[in-house]
Amino acid sequence: MLVDSHCHLDFPDFSAELPDVVARAVAAGVSHMVTISTRVRRFPEILAIAERFDCVSCSVGTHPHQAAEEPDVTTAELVALSRHPKVVAIGEVGLDYHYDTSPREAQAHGFRTHIAAARETGLPLVIHAREADEDTAAMLEEETAKGAFPFLLHCFTAGPELARRALALGGYISFSGVVTFKKSEDLRAIAASVPGDRILVETDSPFLAPTPYRGKRNEPSFVRETAKVLAEARGEAFEDFAAATTRNFYTLFSKAKGLTGDAS
Repeated sequence: MLVDSHCHLDFPDFSAELPDVVARAVAAGVSHMVTISTRVRRFPEILAIAERFDCVSCSVGTHPHQAAEEPDVTTAELVALSRHPKVVAIGEVGLDYHYDTSPREAQAHGFRTHIAAARETGLPLVIHAREADEDTAAMLEEETAKGAFPFLLHCFTAGPELARRALALGGYISFSGVVTFKKSEDLRAIAASVPGDRILVETDSPFLAPTPYRGKRNEPSFVRETAKVLAEARGEAFEDFAAATTRNFYTLFSKAKGLTGDAS
């Protein structure tokens, strides 16, 4: 069995056939999915999806793209919302210097607010980092010095130095369909170097569909294709890699234990 540790089932791409999307994932051997929050103000929509399906849980948080939209989100609010049984993570949050949709100061403020919530709750912090390797690593190191917190670098596309520094802090790293792309040799090399007990797999759907579905809408069932490529890059049997990433998921997302069910 596999787990899709990061998808966006609330996005309009899935609205017309959400039950079928979840059912296809279960049929493909995906035992659990985490639908990820991008706006705290839309959290009720995320939570409704998680409550609808036994095999889906969710996070609560503000994406760096929306950091300027939600500057008033507090650690206390995140902590309070995270008490719901279906909320298994904080985020996604982080730094995105590629699009710079929100001012970098707003992104950093949101990042620290969410880190504090992860530290207080013990829930894993789901981190988005794009073209911000040094600032992301520096903030993680600075904040960890104040008190450790669990975290995951999701959809990893950064360089080896961020991976090294994150792993040194006890972090986990998750790879998406990007790792299957023809020109992602360097990324596959990084994936091959991640310790076996710190690696996860995801879709980040509806984005970044893996080969052979590249260019199409991504969905949780496609996580199997990404896992196949990662297993090959690491020289592992697919079944062993699937078992390891699932085990890693439940170690990090420990609140998700017992939530897996069918797609009805």
